[in-house]
Amino acid sequence: MRTETYDSPLGGLVLAADVEGLAGAWFAGQRHYGEFGSVWNTLVGDFERPGNAGDGAQACVLAQARAWLDAYFAGDNSSGLPPLHLMGTPFQQCVWQLLLEIPYGQTTTYGALARELEHRFGSRTSARAVGGAVGRNPVSIIVPCHRVLGANGAITGYAGGVDRKRALLELEGVRV
Repeated sequence: MRTETYDSPLGGLVLAADVEGLAGAWFAGQRHYGEFGSVWNTLVGDFERPGNAGDGAQACVLAQARAWLDAYFAGDNSSGLPPLHLMGTPFQQCVWQLLLEIPYGQTTTYGALARELEHRFGSRTSARAVGGAVGRNPVSIIVPCHRVLGANGAITGYAGGVDRKRALLELEGVRV
């Protein structure tokens, strides 16, 4: 795993990549910082290791993530996503894939995501369970968990802070 810091307009983001793709993007000090879906799978220590066999691939992934973030913060939503390596439970993976389907500048609710999961997979899921998975999304901004609102359209919970969530939505032109 290789890490580096990206200086965003909303504060430093720690990016983490392995040879498969971008595995993490966390605001410094945010809730679940350094976790890949659970407290049992986390960054530990300094993962920047010069000389790793995958250094070239990891550097390329990090460069793609920086380019995507640069474009995003400039208001350009046309760039393709960097390769992602999302690590989490099967349920979390399903929820995170739904997050990737929320279009730029649009929002949904935890309840709507729960209903969509039930529609696709046939098993009932609570909005609260979806909220737990959304909150443990390890790739902030790029996997757009900030586009999920409370049932009444309220800006609720965001691991990076509600002020950042509001700023990201405003950047995308969402009236908050």
